[in-house]
Amino acid sequence: MSRPGKHQEHAAQPRLRRAYYDCRYGQLHVHNAIPPGGGFDELTSVVCLHGQGETGGVFVPAMQLLGARRSVYALDLPGVGGTDPAPGAEATDAAVHAVADFLDSMRIRSVDLIARGAAVAAARRLAQLRGDGIRHVVLVDAEGAAGAAPPGTTVLAAGEATPARLIEILDRPASRP
Repeated sequence: MSRPGKHQEHAAQPRLRRAYYDCRYGQLHVHNAIPPGGGFDELTSVVCLHGQGETGGVFVPAMQLLGARRSVYALDLPGVGGTDPAPGAEATDAAVHAVADFLDSMRIRSVDLIARGAAVAAARRLAQLRGDGIRHVVLVDAEGAAGAAPPGTTVLAAGEATPARLIEILDRPASRP
């Protein structure tokens, strides 16, 4: 049996990149994974929101698997990492506005949303504001969020949020009413 060549092995890996996008607060830093096929004809894109004391880089290990079949965007929320601050804006409002600006600038109509810790409030608000535009919501390390979570939301403890488990959840048919 022949072994795949280096080119074939490499082709299955997503392309991991970083970029800046404009938002109402200035520059928004985004870590992204693009499937080998380009990322625009694959499965629904995923937007990842980090918790307090983290950057979007916390999602890079998961992006290596999630990004094999879908585009994944892990944003540095306003005032964190490479993203400009949002003077005078409350953190949740700033996160919601920055994500909305990003989705609009990229013309992304439907996403799956993963949020950790402090970003859970922003994810809940985005799910309310964007309605059908948010297909799946996965809240990670979100103590007490189950009762306040939008219908169809999956709540996971930090240890349960493995890339394989996230893929299993995101590959399900849309769960939001």
